[in-house]
Amino acid sequence: MQPRPEQALLFDIDGTLADTDALHLEAFNLVLGPRGHVFDHARFARELQGFSTASISDRFLANEPPACQLTIMEEKEEAFRKLVSGRIEPTPRLMALMKLADQADIPMVAVTNAPRQNAEILLAGLGIMHRFRSVIIGDELAHGKPHPMPYLEGLRAVNAAPGLSIAFEDSRSGVKSASSAGIATVGMRTSLAHHDMIEAGATATAKIFDEPELMSLIAAKMNW
Repeated sequence: MQPRPEQALLFDIDGTLADTDALHLEAFNLVLGPRGHVFDHARFARELQGFSTASISDRFLANEPPACQLTIMEEKEEAFRKLVSGRIEPTPRLMALMKLADQADIPMVAVTNAPRQNAEILLAGLGIMHRFRSVIIGDELAHGKPHPMPYLEGLRAVNAAPGLSIAFEDSRSGVKSASSAGIATVGMRTSLAHHDMIEAGATATAKIFDEPELMSLIAAKMNW
């Protein structure tokens, strides 16, 4: 007999657990700028934020041979890792929410389109790697965000039901991924506005992790 599905909290990493978008924007411009692709914040949010490495490469490096595409995208990730070193702080009140989840024995899962090395560097840098039962990497699956597969895999990893769980995202593609998996999704307003998140499918939005309306939503869903 299958165990009863559980509740879970599922978190994107970049822009959700820590506000790293400005560093990603800088890294993309360092590497793709000389190749004719320059991004401001608005274009970054539309065309890069939350998308998988593979989809970004296919879109902006289509004229390069596959081996060169891989090299260029790794240059971008290496540039980001250098920029992020020693410069990451958790989103306000994240640790308080995680402490509540630990006390209630609610499993937490990280779900990201970032390369695994980046994800692990960020989680380790924030000192929260141990809090996650699983880290799901979009590029290691058949489909990354905005496809629902990464979040469906995150649910599967902890035997959680979408209707009993909450996801936290900061990008349009991430919100679409989580909400398409049937999960109530909170859009964290680190870079996008409330209406952008709601249009993408978010149930609610928040700037920090202990806003009263957000805490009421989590308490109702998690029964704490």
